[in-house]
This record gives sequence, structure tokens and C-alpha cells, in this order.
Amino acid sequence: MSLKEFSYNGPGHAATQLRHLTIRQLRSLAALSAKGSVTAASSHLGLTQPAVTQQLRQLQDLAGLPLVQRTGDGMLLTEAGKEVLALAERVEAAITDCQGALDLLAGRTGGTVQLGAVSTAKYFVPHAIAAFSKRYPKIEIKLTIGNREEIREAMHGYDLDFAVMGRPPADVSVDVRQLGRNPHIIVARKGHWLEKDSGLNLTDLVHETFLTREPGSGTRTLMEGMFQKSDLEPIIGMEMSSNETIKQAVIAGLGIAFISAHTVAHELAEGRLVVLDVAGLPIVRQWYVIRRSDKVLLPPAQAMFDFLGSEGSNYLPDVPELGGQ
Repeated sequence: MSLKEFSYNGPGHAATQLRHLTIRQLRSLAALSAKGSVTAASSHLGLTQPAVTQQLRQLQDLAGLPLVQRTGDGMLLTEAGKEVLALAERVEAAITDCQGALDLLAGRTGGTVQLGAVSTAKYFVPHAIAAFSKRYPKIEIKLTIGNREEIREAMHGYDLDFAVMGRPPADVSVDVRQLGRNPHIIVARKGHWLEKDSGLNLTDLVHETFLTREPGSGTRTLMEGMFQKSDLEPIIGMEMSSNETIKQAVIAGLGIAFISAHTVAHELAEGRLVVLDVAGLPIVRQWYVIRRSDKVLLPPAQAMFDFLGSEGSNYLPDVPELGGQ
């Protein structure tokens, strides 16, 4: 299919024509964007290729601007196409919200909450969910866990009602509730040669091997910023996508780790890990509950958003007394 198959009416076309678009047209554009070709989009939608082509032609005609362009990487959206795709995402989110509201009114369900959380938050978010569910047993909670970049990317859409993370994304307009403090420390296995030293500096650690999260995680970004401020570069031994794996590797003696104290509370209490006394630590960040400013929360989601904002700090793990908190 060539570009010229998509006709449009030029810059003088009345924008009011967009009010005549259909859900099927928007879904055709969204499928084309996701799949990269009309063939793949038609298969995804369960429609014929001519049917999808017709929907795209009609939508582009209503928009009055070219929405699609052919490139070496397949069919891509123009800037105008991206604007219409954003509209499609908002419409789909509104349909989902409406269905949830109708289910509530009909008594079919207590509603569903789509909650996202960065992986470090998984050490307390399930406890908060359990407490909320006791109060509102008919509300279903769907939890999505990912690293900071994955949750930040999810916040660009409307699938999540809100998310728990350490730093609000700068490229999305959000409403924020502060949840509690999130101290970051450096831990080593019990018996490490620096365990009993006090007043360590980062320069004392430049020969140590750091076990760290993957690039894109909030903890990794915070650690790199800490060393950069001192014009130092840590030795990275292993990159891991799981805090659990990092903890076990530190306990095994493979290195030390810069990590949220909330992820190692049990290991510190049990004496399997120790906190190294490093000047400037802990670095204390905040946990936040974040939602898109233009995301309309249904009553179940609003109830949980308010619950986490007012009571979420009660479910943060207890950590040993740390200097600097």
C-alpha cells in the first residue's frame, strides 16, 4: 500500500469534521502504530486489509492532514497522527472507566484499580493492598511491577490509575501524594572488612565491587549521581534486575550494594547484612503516589489513592536507626 492511497483534504479542512470519527477508525490507527503495517494491523483487529485501509483513509480525510507515512521501518505516524493516537488512548481509557462505573452501578463488581509500582516498592505495596482490601473487599486490585523507566513509560498512557514510585516523571503532568521516606544505604555481608569502620568516604569504596540494578532503575540512577558528584566511578561487578538477587549476591560475598533500606530490612534485622558507615549516607528520597493530572479516577481508584496518601507510610518496612534520617 503506497502513501498516495491515503488522501486528505489539505490545511483548509474544517477541524470540526473530527467529531464524525468512529471508534473503529481510531482503533485502526492505534493498531497500525503498534504493528507497523496494515497487514499486521488487520490481523490484530480481525478485519480484512481493505477494511483497515478504508478506516485509515476516512480518518485521515476527517483530520485534514496526513496521519501516516511510509519509511524503511514500516508505516509510521506523522506528528498529526501521533496527536490522533493520543486521542484514541484517551477514548479507550474513558470507555474502560465508563464500563467500570456501569458495573459499579449495576452491582456487578466493586470496581477495579490498576496500580503500578517500581520494583523496590514491592516490599511494602502488597501490605498496603492487603489492608485496603480488608476495608473494601469488593474492589479488585491489579498490580503492575516494573523498574522506574517501565513505570514512567506506563504513566504516558492511561492504563494505570496511579503508581507508587520514588521520583515523579518530569515529562508527564501528574498529581502527587507523598507516601513516606525512602533511605538509601550501602550494605555488605556480615564480617566484611569495612564493617566496623566509621566515617568512611566514597574514596574508601572505589576498590570495592558494586552489585547493582540495571540501567533505567531509580536506584542505579541515584547511585551513579552520588559518585559523579565526587568525580568518582564505582567498579560495577554485576548488573541485576532483581533486588532479591542483589541481596543474595552480597550475602555470598560477591560485592557490596547501594540499595533502598526498605529492600534489606529483614536481612539487616537478621544480621545477614550490615550497613557500611559512609559519610553522606543514607540518601533519603521520598515515596510518592502519582497519577496523571488528566486521569479521572473512579470512586474505587480515588479511595485507594487517598488511602495510600494518608495511610501508606504505615506499611513501610521498619529499618535500623540510620544516621541522617
